[in-house]
Amino acid sequence: MQPLSQGQMNLAALAQYVYWDSGMVRVWMLLFLLLGAAQAQQDLLLRVLLTEASVGSVQLGPHQRNSAFGSQDFGAGTLRVAAGPGEVLLDGQSAGPWVEFVPADGFALGGRIYRGNLLAVWQAGRVLFINRVWLEDYLLGVVPSEVPASFPDPVLQAQAILARTFALYRLNPQGLYDLCATERCQVYRGRSVETARHTRAVLATRSLIVSYNQQPITAVYHSDSGGHTAAAAEVWGGSLPYLVSRPDPFAQSPGGSWSRTLSPAALARSLASQGIQIGSIQSIAPLLLSASGRPLRLEVVGSSRTIELDGPQSTRLLRGLGLPSTRVRFDGWQVFGQGNGHGVGMSQWGARGLALQGWDFRQILGYYYPGTYLSSFEVVAGLQDRLRTDRHPSLWVQAAGAVVAGLKTP
Repeated sequence: MQPLSQGQMNLAALAQYVYWDSGMVRVWMLLFLLLGAAQAQQDLLLRVLLTEASVGSVQLGPHQRNSAFGSQDFGAGTLRVAAGPGEVLLDGQSAGPWVEFVPADGFALGGRIYRGNLLAVWQAGRVLFINRVWLEDYLLGVVPSEVPASFPDPVLQAQAILARTFALYRLNPQGLYDLCATERCQVYRGRSVETARHTRAVLATRSLIVSYNQQPITAVYHSDSGGHTAAAAEVWGGSLPYLVSRPDPFAQSPGGSWSRTLSPAALARSLASQGIQIGSIQSIAPLLLSASGRPLRLEVVGSSRTIELDGPQSTRLLRGLGLPSTRVRFDGWQVFGQGNGHGVGMSQWGARGLALQGWDFRQILGYYYPGTYLSSFEVVAGLQDRLRTDRHPSLWVQAAGAVVAGLKTP
């Protein structure tokens, strides 16, 4: 199936894909209200790896310093935090294998300001700089890093819910940290990038996540699908019932249509990174495209042999070449493509287009993740018990406000 153009698809046609009707929303909202009557809202302490380095400079206000040597109060200042022989050094003095800074109002590292505490841990000759931060505060530095403030409110709200869902999905009780701060996880730039509009979106959706079978979904998202989102199976090989291919006619970002010229040498290097050697590259062409327009089988002819790559292998090859997306067509060594990103889950530019047509965040999320539910993370099956069992350094606290504060039912 070829992707539908904006002229071929209207909102009525899109509506057949939306699984969240107003009745379903009302049932879940009633559940949230009942829960809210029984208990106040809760928050979760995350551990976010900001960077890993041999040395770093940290700016702090008055703070408490906790380490294996005990706790002590200190005034404001700038510290040089470095990796010593099996220990963390503060201005050249031993602090033991780890030290946590507990400031009253955050800290600065690498030119960025962050909320919460900073944990410095020695590991393999380097220091892991880990931000211990409440989930809702973490989101204040994620949502602005992922979508611009100029996007409509429903997109900012949908992004807040997805970022919260992604964080819960990635909880790693047995590791030193849960998330990183780069695109490998989701981009987190701390307090430095917070804006009023993004903050309102986080507050309006507080505690809400997208779930499936009472668990957070794999909440992947991307910039621009190029007109048709991809199924998880065609990009990564694993199939999930809610990560399926969808027409995305409103995904129209600046630079969304692009072209590149490939070189045989670059192709050979990209294949070599996957452990594939076929000699000098002579040609490349798709043999089979998915419904979303991405290669399911890609033929590469080399001087020593010819190979066929499946969908995930094709994705690794093409993305390894630096192509913005894999929704492409070939004309010799010329590649013409559409979109930006892996193409799975919510397209941020597609969501923008839907919001401009009047869709709210529930409809947007229901479209890109069919068969899922909008729920509160407090009712995720076994979450609190799992955190306690695995000794995750998280604290559940009472916070003001109802479970659905800031939300409106249809």
